[in-house]
Amino acid sequence: MKTRTIEIMDTTLRDGEQTSGVSFSSSEKLTLAKLLLEELKVDRIEVASARVSEGEFKAVKSITDWAKTAGYLSAVEVLTFVDKGVSLDWMVETGAKVQNLLTKGSLNHLTHQLKKTPEQHFKEIEAVVTKAQALGIETNVYLEDWSNGMRNSPEYVLQFLDFLTGLPIKRILLPDTLGILTYHETADFLGQIIKRYPNSHFDFHGHNDYDLSVANIMEALKAGCHGLHLTVNGMGERAGNAPLASAVAVINDFLPEISIGVKESSLYKVSKLVSAFTGFGIPDNKPIVGDNVFTQTAGIHADGDSKKNLYFNDLLPERFGRKRKYALGKTSGKSNIQKNLQELGLTLNDDELKKVTERIIELGDKKERVTKDDLPYIISDVLNSELHQQRVFVKSYVLTHSKGLKPSTTLSIEIDGKSYEENAQGDGQFDAFINALHKVYQKEKLELPKLVDYAVRIPPGSTSDALCETIITWRTKENDFTTRGLDSDQTVSAIKATEKMLNLI
Repeated sequence: MKTRTIEIMDTTLRDGEQTSGVSFSSSEKLTLAKLLLEELKVDRIEVASARVSEGEFKAVKSITDWAKTAGYLSAVEVLTFVDKGVSLDWMVETGAKVQNLLTKGSLNHLTHQLKKTPEQHFKEIEAVVTKAQALGIETNVYLEDWSNGMRNSPEYVLQFLDFLTGLPIKRILLPDTLGILTYHETADFLGQIIKRYPNSHFDFHGHNDYDLSVANIMEALKAGCHGLHLTVNGMGERAGNAPLASAVAVINDFLPEISIGVKESSLYKVSKLVSAFTGFGIPDNKPIVGDNVFTQTAGIHADGDSKKNLYFNDLLPERFGRKRKYALGKTSGKSNIQKNLQELGLTLNDDELKKVTERIIELGDKKERVTKDDLPYIISDVLNSELHQQRVFVKSYVLTHSKGLKPSTTLSIEIDGKSYEENAQGDGQFDAFINALHKVYQKEKLELPKLVDYAVRIPPGSTSDALCETIITWRTKENDFTTRGLDSDQTVSAIKATEKMLNLI
């Protein structure tokens, strides 16, 4: 099949920066510009709006200085305005060579925002384009609100395009400014225009207000458009722009007649860096780059993957520099656990695997997900618990901690079949628990070991909601020994470590 190559223009540094609360520093813009062009291999980048601020000027200047030496200057674009050439003078100072001139693509915008006739607007645009040509600056033209223009004033849009095709313009940029298009309209409007102007280059710029941006991209390409405008993580005003990662995957998997140069394996790396720079979080379920999208949670899926990859699709994580993961939690089965054990290089017999599975399901009821990093701790806890016969059971406890009052614990415990209940206060909840325990053992004239060391740790790489392991060292007249407790709650894990101690003495 004969393929046609289309251009990918990334506008994260310009339109993506219109995400509420997001602003890149000059150094961040330069870093991302290099990454987008050199690592990710997009064809063009739109890096700023002219005349916005001194910081924006410095950012564009640093990018053009680098791009000139690296051979990417023609791939760096700046949004400009119909302002009698003021934006062009700004561009000359920055060293930028490609302007994306913002014009009015609907009669509604032209009439009510600029309060001008089409002829007046066209005359001013021609003057800007002519000046740009004299300055050695290449011109692309945005038709702002073009989608509403095609809906409500198509005669104006066609009049405008008739005019633009007679000017020295490289590309005509068609934005769905308010994200209102359906995929049927995208195909219809672009199909009409590309057929009417076969010698012009048209880019489609989609927004995601109705969550239709990726579908609209597909229809734009089928209609014959020559370029797409995308942003990393779908950043942009309101609901954002068409997302780069999803668009690349869709093109590569469903549009074999289209060829693009974007490097799939770098998408995740760039996505994470943009998220770090902006503080704009990536939803866990965001296609391609979300944390959960290559994670199987249900045990039946892990089992199917072990039997000829029954739950795989064409979106293999390795394409995007990622790995498939198998979540651990209350929906986990043995297959999920086996997959994680294989990654860790661990093996368990059937009986041990059953016990670990039961423990993970129990823990999964308390927290959303158990991580792979938690697994060695769980195995240690379960298998060590089997080494001694349990005679002492901490049946129940109530831990209280109120402002202005000392923490207290009410404890119910069973020792050799006999039940006891005590209440005590302490300097903390666990201290109150230990004091209540002392009361029980004093009644029975039993001596408890002395607590000499107390340490808490979480698995490496885990987050604040990870399982925590409490390690307590106890001292008797004969020796010191250590017990461990595991739970998502620190105090509870300490109580579990204490219960193990009670069964050892």
